[in-house]
Amino acid sequence: MTDTVLPDELRTLRDFMRWGASRFNAAGLHFGHGFATALDEAVYLVLHAVHLPPDTPSAWFDTRLDEAERRAVHALLERRVHERKPAAYLTGEAWFCGLPFHVNESVLIPRSPICELIEAGFRPWLEPEQVGRVLDLCSGSGCIGIACAHVFPQAEVDLADISPEAVDVAWENIHRHGREGQVRAIESDLFSALEGERYDLIVSNPPYVDAEDMADLPEEFRHEPELGLAAGEDGLDLVLRILAEAPRHLNEGGILVVEVGNSAAALEQALPEAPFLWLEFERGGDGVFLLDAAQVAAVAPMAESLLSRRGP
Repeated sequence: MTDTVLPDELRTLRDFMRWGASRFNAAGLHFGHGFATALDEAVYLVLHAVHLPPDTPSAWFDTRLDEAERRAVHALLERRVHERKPAAYLTGEAWFCGLPFHVNESVLIPRSPICELIEAGFRPWLEPEQVGRVLDLCSGSGCIGIACAHVFPQAEVDLADISPEAVDVAWENIHRHGREGQVRAIESDLFSALEGERYDLIVSNPPYVDAEDMADLPEEFRHEPELGLAAGEDGLDLVLRILAEAPRHLNEGGILVVEVGNSAAALEQALPEAPFLWLEFERGGDGVFLLDAAQVAAVAPMAESLLSRRGP
């Protein structure tokens, strides 16, 4: 990596934010991991480099930096350009539902629109007193399940992921949020280690990227674990298994919420009779469906039949 010279005219936080955004745009970086624009990501990285929180008031942006701070900010912005890693992997932290989570390259960076459902307590489909047990399936960092634990403090929450490295990250986040008595992380290939466990709410953001989209991913996404993204030729390998197995783990009156992103059209084509409720989000995002327990029971045989025809 060839370092650029630290421009002498960059003195304030605002100077570096503007310069960083310009550098990011000129380098053709991709933004899809929690930040929509080059400026958003530059602001986040500049503040992180000087140990200020993301919600630092803009009145601080004209603060002048000392030499050590200038070099630290410059180095972090240059890493983003040259390494093409998403900002969260450079800082080791991502925010979801207003909560900070540790992340590394063993887990996807939190960015699911399911956050809006969590903030609303999954109303109108559930009432808080109904929710005694929650499962975050394919949990990665555990952000969805831990955010649910904040919204449903009376509920027991399980985080399940096939990756032992992801389970380690999830446990770190459980400890970070002081949820050891409420939340546990389990290494499990979908429901394989959850025999006999039943839940009022199952939420999943499983791998759902199809082969064509995997081949076209921007470089930033290639730092994320392929295990958390790839889901076969049509993106349905995991969601069909979830639909087939979920009835054995969902309580009467419960709901299943699954994000399938760009594979939504393929899922509807594969299961045209399934009564998927496709949810809309005020802050953007799509490809998330909801089924109640009765609907899950009806869809499961369809998914099982399709899986048997697809083969191993």
